[in-house]
Amino acid sequence: MSWGYVLRRILLTIPSIFGILTISFGLVYLLPGSPSHTLAGENADPARIAEIEQQYGLDRSLPVQYGTYMTNVFKGDLGYSFTQGKPVAEVIRARLWPTALLAGSAMVVSTLFGILVGVVVSRRPYGPVDAGASFAVLLGYSLPTFWLGQLAILLLAIRLGWFPIGGMENLRDPSTGLSHVRDVAYHLVLPCLVLATAEVAMLTRVTRSGLIEQLGSDYARTARGKGVPRGKVISRHALPNALLPVVTIVGARAGLLFAGAVIVEQVFSWPGLGTLLVQSARDGDSPLMLGLVLLVAITVVLFNVVTDLAYSRIDPRVSYS
Repeated sequence: MSWGYVLRRILLTIPSIFGILTISFGLVYLLPGSPSHTLAGENADPARIAEIEQQYGLDRSLPVQYGTYMTNVFKGDLGYSFTQGKPVAEVIRARLWPTALLAGSAMVVSTLFGILVGVVVSRRPYGPVDAGASFAVLLGYSLPTFWLGQLAILLLAIRLGWFPIGGMENLRDPSTGLSHVRDVAYHLVLPCLVLATAEVAMLTRVTRSGLIEQLGSDYARTARGKGVPRGKVISRHALPNALLPVVTIVGARAGLLFAGAVIVEQVFSWPGLGTLLVQSARDGDSPLMLGLVLLVAITVVLFNVVTDLAYSRIDPRVSYS
């Protein structure tokens, strides 16, 4: 893999991000209602509304607003949040860490458990363990996230009292240092497991299918015929060859997992970007909505680039020049 390919691959993401932002800009400004009316209040007089529109440049034509916004974005300026009273970049930065923690934890958990369960069930395919795991996987993949989250709160948080109902930390008894880390981890467990459930199901199915196919190939049967233990055939030969589709799924879903945390954050009152996106849509805060869309687009595109580059590390037969 050459650095020239890496550079070309990164440069090719710019038109994609530009297109996503352009479409999002048009859709946001086609939404009913006006930010000026939200800021001025329901009973504001026309003079106050006109003053707010002039202050934020909302009285200009749509092409002029679009040109101004795109110019500012390329300069690193995402605009000013109408409702938060702060620059959009500052508002997003304050909420980025909770979402990154939730989505990142869910990605790690789903990847590890998905591959592990896939390896376990592929050792004895079509047996009782495989049938039970397949049923659990189908169930986990089919359950809506918002329903699963509410069910987890009712059963594990309210009835059994094992986990907190929501939030990121105990606001009644704030802690610092290591105690704060444990408190955040304790609050993280339930939303992380709910968010990771569907991903575990998908990765288990992909890993299982890939390993069964590889274990039925000629090289695997030859190794078993020579007396190589089945576990070593899986770990040293079959699993590396079966990881390419797994990496594809992880890379494609990582950015979507980042965006999909919106529902889980709402259910568990997690103070991340998902909650912020819902608030900005409700309040008609277009600069904040566009800033969040841009962040999600960049995340999805970059994860796809990283996935492509990871192929050559996993499989030496894949090379880029």
